Amino acid sequence: MRMAGARARKAAACCLWVAVGSVAALGQIAPQTVPQTVPQTGPQTGPAPAAGAGSAPAPAPPPTERVEVTAYRTPLAALTSPASTRLLTASELQQAAAVTLDGKLRLVPGFELFRRTSALVANPTTQGVSLRGLGSTAASRTLVLSGDVPLNDPYGGWIHWNELPPLAVRSVEVVRGGASDLYGSSAIGGVVNVMAVEAPVRGARPVLELRSSYGAEATTENALLGTAAWGRLGAVFAAGLTATDGYTLVAPALRGPVDRPSNVHAETGLVELDRRLGDSAHAFLRGNVLNENRHNGTLVTTNATRLWRYAAGADAGRLSGRVFGASEHYFQSFSAIGANRATERLTRTDEDPAGELGASLRWTQPVLRNTLVVAGGDVRDVRAADYAFPAAGTAATRTTARQRQTGGYAELLATPGAWTLSGSARLDRFTNGDARQFAPGGQTAEPSLAETVVDPRLGISRALGHAMAVSASGFRAYRAPTENELYRTGQVGQQTTLANGRLRSERATGWEAGVSAAPKASELRASYFWTQVNRPITALTLTTTPTATTLMRENLGQIESRGVSLDGSVHPEVAFGPAQRVTVAGGYQYAMATVTKFAQQPALVGKWIPQVARHTGTLQATLAGERLGLLSVQARASGRQFDDDVNVHELHSYVRFDVYASHALGHRVEAFAAVENLLDRSIDAGRTPVRTLGTPQLARFGVRLKFGD
Repeated sequence: MRMAGARARKAAACCLWVAVGSVAALGQIAPQTVPQTVPQTGPQTGPAPAAGAGSAPAPAPPPTERVEVTAYRTPLAALTSPASTRLLTASELQQAAAVTLDGKLRLVPGFELFRRTSALVANPTTQGVSLRGLGSTAASRTLVLSGDVPLNDPYGGWIHWNELPPLAVRSVEVVRGGASDLYGSSAIGGVVNVMAVEAPVRGARPVLELRSSYGAEATTENALLGTAAWGRLGAVFAAGLTATDGYTLVAPALRGPVDRPSNVHAETGLVELDRRLGDSAHAFLRGNVLNENRHNGTLVTTNATRLWRYAAGADAGRLSGRVFGASEHYFQSFSAIGANRATERLTRTDEDPAGELGASLRWTQPVLRNTLVVAGGDVRDVRAADYAFPAAGTAATRTTARQRQTGGYAELLATPGAWTLSGSARLDRFTNGDARQFAPGGQTAEPSLAETVVDPRLGISRALGHAMAVSASGFRAYRAPTENELYRTGQVGQQTTLANGRLRSERATGWEAGVSAAPKASELRASYFWTQVNRPITALTLTTTPTATTLMRENLGQIESRGVSLDGSVHPEVAFGPAQRVTVAGGYQYAMATVTKFAQQPALVGKWIPQVARHTGTLQATLAGERLGLLSVQARASGRQFDDDVNVHELHSYVRFDVYASHALGHRVEAFAAVENLLDRSIDAGRTPVRTLGTPQLARFGVRLKFGD
C-alpha cells in the first residue's frame, strides 16, 4: 500500500481510538454485567439486535422448538429440517478471533475458500467458496445471499467478504447441499445466507454501536452501526474500515527482492430505509458500497475493487418482491518474475467493468391444514467487459459479453403429524451472448451459450419423539460459467490460468441422509452425503517450470464427493468454576473428493480435487462469568490436500488455535482481545508453484461501545 494510504488509515484508526476513549471517559460506568446474546434463528418481526448486543436476554427456546431459515425458503424447525444447516449467531461471530467474515465462517467444518488464506490478504479471484468437498476455482460453487440479493461477484463469481460492514451482519446460515431448485445457478455446494441487521419498528429506541481494534501488522478493524425509528420509518446506517500492512505470503526460504507483504485497505458503508405499510407489510430501500485496494505480494502486482449495490423491495402478506442491481469496476495488474525472485516485469493490466440488474417475486399460500405452497421467479442480467492492456507496447484488447439467467420455481411443503415432506423444482434458461473481442486486427465473435436446465429436489423428515429425527433428501443442481472463466486470463502468483470461451455449465446430482438429536442443553446432527458433478469447470495444467505454471479452464469429465459431516453443541446449565455459562460447539467433515471420469486424460481419474482436504474439524469452547468476563478458544484442523489437478503440489495438514477474550468495563463499554494462530504455526496456503503461507500469529486489542437498547 502506498505510504500515504498507510498513514491515512493509521491516522483514521488513531482518531477513532481517541473518540472511543473520550466517549468511554464521559460514559457512566455501571456495575459489571455479562453480555448475553440470544441466537436469532428465525424471521424477525421486530428490531434485530446488533452483533454483540449486551441487552438483557430473553429466555432461549428449547432446542426442539428452534426455528431457522432454510434453503426451502420457509421457516422450519432445525430438528426436522431435511436440509443440513449450521447457523452462526451474532455471539458466535463476535467471539471468533478472525478479522474478516470468511475467517469466522471457517468455524463450519468443510467451509473453505479456494486457498487457505483469508480475505485479509487473499486476491479476490481466490475467494470462491467450497462446501461439501466440491472445491472451487475463481468462481464459487456456493451461492452467497443477503436479503434475497446474490453477493457473488457479477463478473467472476467470487465473493467480496469485506463488502458488508462488520456490525451490519446479524447472523449467517450455511445450508449444505444443492439448492438450485429454488436459487438457480451456483448453488451446487449449498447456500450461505448473510442475515443483516434489520431496521427498527415504531417505538424502538435509537442504537449506536462502535467497535475499534488495532494489532500486529498494523491490522485495524473499525466499525459503526446506528439504528433509529421515526413513526413508521426505520433506518439503519453502518460503516466499516478494515486494513492491514499484511505479511509476505512466500515462504521465507524462497523469498527474493521482489516480494512484499500482501495487504488490504477496505472501506464499506450501508444505508437502509424501511417503511411500515401496515401490520404485515413494509417496503425498503438499501444501498451499500465497497472501496477496496490491495497489494498482492510483489512490487507491481495490485488490484482494486469499486462495487456499488442497491436494492428495493416490499413484503405484503403472501407476496414478496425485490429489485436489485450492482455497478462494479475491478482492476488488476500482472507480472513475470525471474529466477530467484530477483527481478519482476509488468506484463499486463486488466480493467473489468460490470453492471448487474435483477428482480425476483415470491408468493406463499397455505393450503389445507398442514401444507404450504411457494412459487416464484427471478431474472438476473449481467453486462461486463474485459480490457487487457499489455505492458510490452502492443495494443489493448477488449472483450464484451452479456449473461442472463431467468428462472421459475415451485415448492410444496407438508407437515402431517411427525412428518415433514417437501418437493420443489425449478426451470432455468441461461444464455451468454453478444460476446465480441476487439483487437487491432478487427472484431471477432466469441462462442455463444444457451442452456435450459431443470433442477428438482425431494426431502423427507420424520420426528422420533420430541428430541430426535431422521431425514433424507435428493437434488439436481447446476452452475453456469462466469464471464471471467469464459473470456479473461487470470493469474495468482506465477500461476496463469487461460480462459475458455467454449465452457458449458456444471451439472450436479446428490443426496444425503441424516439423523438429528436435541436432548436437554445440546444439539447434534450427523449426515452422510454424496454429490456427483458432471462437466465440472477446473483448471488443467498445461506446462510447469520451477518459477511458473500455465493452466487452462476446461470442463472435466466428472468429479465426486462423498463423506460424512457432524455438527454439535453442548450448553449445560451448570457453573464451571468462575464461569457461569459454558458452551462447546464444533463439527467434523470427512470428504473423499476425487475425479471419477475424464476420457481425455485418464491419468487424472482417482486424483484428489484440488484444495479439498479429506479431514476437517472445528471446535469452539466459550466460558463466561460476571468476574471472568468471556473467554472463547477456537481450534481448526485440516488434513493434507493438493494445490493442483495432478496432485504434485501437496499442502500439509495443520492444527490452528485462536483465542478471543472480552470483559465489560461498564454498562456500555467492553474491552476485548483476539489472537489468530496463537501458536504461530507455519501453515501451507498454496504452491503457485512457489510455496505460500497462511496467516501468522496476529494479535489485536479493541474496545466496543454501545448506546441504546
